[in-house]
Amino acid sequence: MRESVFTIIALLVGLLSVAVGQAKGTVMVSNLSQTPTASAEIGSDAWLAQSFTTGDNGDGYILNSIQLRMGPASGTPSGFSISLYSSPGNAAPGSNLGTLSGPDPAAGGLFTYTASGVTLSPSTFYFAVVTADTPIAQASYTWSAANGAAPGNGWTIHNSYYRSTDGSNWIWHPREEIFQLAINATAIPEPAGVWLLLVGLAGVCLWRGNRALN
Repeated sequence: MRESVFTIIALLVGLLSVAVGQAKGTVMVSNLSQTPTASAEIGSDAWLAQSFTTGDNGDGYILNSIQLRMGPASGTPSGFSISLYSSPGNAAPGSNLGTLSGPDPAAGGLFTYTASGVTLSPSTFYFAVVTADTPIAQASYTWSAANGAAPGNGWTIHNSYYRSTDGSNWIWHPREEIFQLAINATAIPEPAGVWLLLVGLAGVCLWRGNRALN
């Protein structure tokens, strides 16, 4: 009986390890390794929205984090914010689906912003939208950009972006440079796979229990 208990504990620890690994997410798409070739200012009157498309995992993805490459700020800006927005009709940013949490990027460098409870649909357009509390005439953050497209795992960061002075009225800008970011997400497993795992675990527990009784 003790052996059965140990087996069950070992299986549960294994499942927990898998869950913890998935929670960290996978880098689904990134252009952070490219050399920055351009940049743009971010402020309360200079919202930037970089679009991307998710992969084709049938049950979608859990967004874990977004990493940005930022240049040194101009002046002393405040209130940096990054959010995930929907893209109705694959056009301009629509609704704010969630604001990510992370550090102030004024010093420049790579910065990670974590998400909570944000689910992404498969093969769908989204926007990473950045803004700040200070107008650019006073101070501004700087988002680096690099040349070329950035496909990966069926995901794509697009070579165009939207800009807004108020977060409501957006203007589309085609360009070769793409704002630099990496998207970390976890593919949601298909229900059939989860059920097979649970059935397998139940079967092992039953088998070990029967052995302990004999």
